[in-house]
Amino acid sequence: MSFDFVDYKKDFPLLMQQDVAYLDSAATTQHPTQVLNAVVNYYTKENANPHRGVYELAMRATDAHEGARHTVAQFFNAEDDEIVFTQNTTESLNLIAYSYGMNFLHEGDEIVVSVAEHHSNMVPWQRVAKATGAKLVYISSDYVFGGSGTQPLEIDAPKDPQNIYGITKLGGEEEAKKYQKHFIVRTSWVFGINGGNFVKTMLRLADSHEKLTVVDDQTGSPTYTPDLARLICDMIKTEKYGTYHASNEGYCTWAEFAKEIMRQAEKATKIIPCTTAEYPAKAKRPENSRLSKKCLDDAGFDRLPPWQDALARFLKELDLA
Repeated sequence: MSFDFVDYKKDFPLLMQQDVAYLDSAATTQHPTQVLNAVVNYYTKENANPHRGVYELAMRATDAHEGARHTVAQFFNAEDDEIVFTQNTTESLNLIAYSYGMNFLHEGDEIVVSVAEHHSNMVPWQRVAKATGAKLVYISSDYVFGGSGTQPLEIDAPKDPQNIYGITKLGGEEEAKKYQKHFIVRTSWVFGINGGNFVKTMLRLADSHEKLTVVDDQTGSPTYTPDLARLICDMIKTEKYGTYHASNEGYCTWAEFAKEIMRQAEKATKIIPCTTAEYPAKAKRPENSRLSKKCLDDAGFDRLPPWQDALARFLKELDLA
């Protein structure tokens, strides 16, 4: 079934009145006409305290409230009593953290928070970890650094994030450090079977392009998610808390990475190197994402395999090699 964005947008009065792409729905959603009409209808015809009164208006309010719950339950193929209404995402995350976490997490359990998480899904788990004795694992990013220089970045190198993403990741690290039993794992250029990533993009574009222009002055280490996951599992078995760098061994530019993808996948697409200035992006990316693994050596953890080997295994996972 095709998706017609224009028809979908027509349901939202605010979006029709403004030329805007709204991407902040996790914080505040825009409301379609159907919802606005339902809200107006409720407040003008059925507004009362649900579940609290036996008079007709309150009973109609209760029916409307529970009717909405039933509709949502049907949509998710759930039971009515499995649906809990909250005010927003932040309240929902806190409810899960405190109701589930406080009751089921214990000393030695692990809480893993990824680089994608907002503060509202970081701070509650930090507090749960402190209260229960669980270990806190925070997956961070090379974006916390400024990205200058050509040498591998040590874990204590100066922090100078160049975009909002990097600023929020550094803020997450600072929150994690407030709890003693923490692992902060910085990684870079992640690829794997789930979600979009550079490898999948290059393979998709190779099917329709004879040549691709790729940046050649940003250097880092690709990271295969199964390799990263194994290392994190090894870490959380220990009490060697602290900050670590974890990426597959070896460094390359994006253009070199793309060339190796084409070579291993036996694609004929030619990779044309270019500079960052020639291929501008809205978010500034670090030129130097080389992460030093000395921290792994010092703690006795094994380094990850070379990124070329990781790429070969990923292509095999995709049935392309």
